[in-house]
Amino acid sequence: CATLGLLEQGKQAHGVMLKCVISQNVVVNSALMDMYFKSSSPSDGHRVFSKCPDKNVITWTALISGYGHNGGVAEVLELFDQMIEEGLRPNYVTFLAVLSACSHRGLVDEGWKYFSSMKNYGIQPCAKHYAAMVDLLGRAGRLEEAYRLVNSSPCKENSVLWGSLLGACRIHGNVKLLKLSADKFFELQPQDSGKYVVLSNSLATYGLWENVAELRGLMRDFGLKKDPGYSRIDVQSEVHFFFKGDNTHKDAENTYQMLDDLTCALMDNGYIPDLSYSE
Repeated sequence: CATLGLLEQGKQAHGVMLKCVISQNVVVNSALMDMYFKSSSPSDGHRVFSKCPDKNVITWTALISGYGHNGGVAEVLELFDQMIEEGLRPNYVTFLAVLSACSHRGLVDEGWKYFSSMKNYGIQPCAKHYAAMVDLLGRAGRLEEAYRLVNSSPCKENSVLWGSLLGACRIHGNVKLLKLSADKFFELQPQDSGKYVVLSNSLATYGLWENVAELRGLMRDFGLKKDPGYSRIDVQSEVHFFFKGDNTHKDAENTYQMLDDLTCALMDNGYIPDLSYSE
């Protein structure tokens, strides 16, 4: 239910648990909170937390991560401080949630503060923490600072960091650093088709067609194909999945007709589709 965001079904399961007096331990309560937050019902998730008889770092982290998942950056930072005041020590997952929240709000100074404070709790930052900081700096346009952080990191041979830097360079148009980070990423992770597509799309944006052709040739040589993207939507408690180019959905014809109508309406108002990206 949490993975698919099935709120109604999750509530039904929760109701059955209450009726059957199933033990509300830390694992169960954390799973319930995860389900509610991922189903965009933070109030229900917080209610589960409030009723937890034994709150520990796991339940607090589930609460903090849940608000982060829903974009509640202020709540994440406030709850983190509350947890510390309660005398609990955050773990590496807690810090990852806090750093991700700072990244999405562009809170660079706060991010550095929390990142630096990890050592106060005996936690050595791992690749994911460094990647979160690279993402934070990248979103803020501080690409050179992000690059220096990657190079000085004990995790610099982890492709996750270079992948984060690659994405940031694409957003801000730093082609030189884009190519550098891409070279390092593919040295470490040569079979990642998704990042090939990201780089190809980036190069196409800047009109570097020779590089695009070279990349596509490499993908063919490696036998790599991009995994088809999909989206999903919950309509009247039924989850519908839509894959690119898929015609198997029962309402596919009407859906494509609606997309065509919307595209025409946008073009009538001056919208010009960008067809330079890779297939």
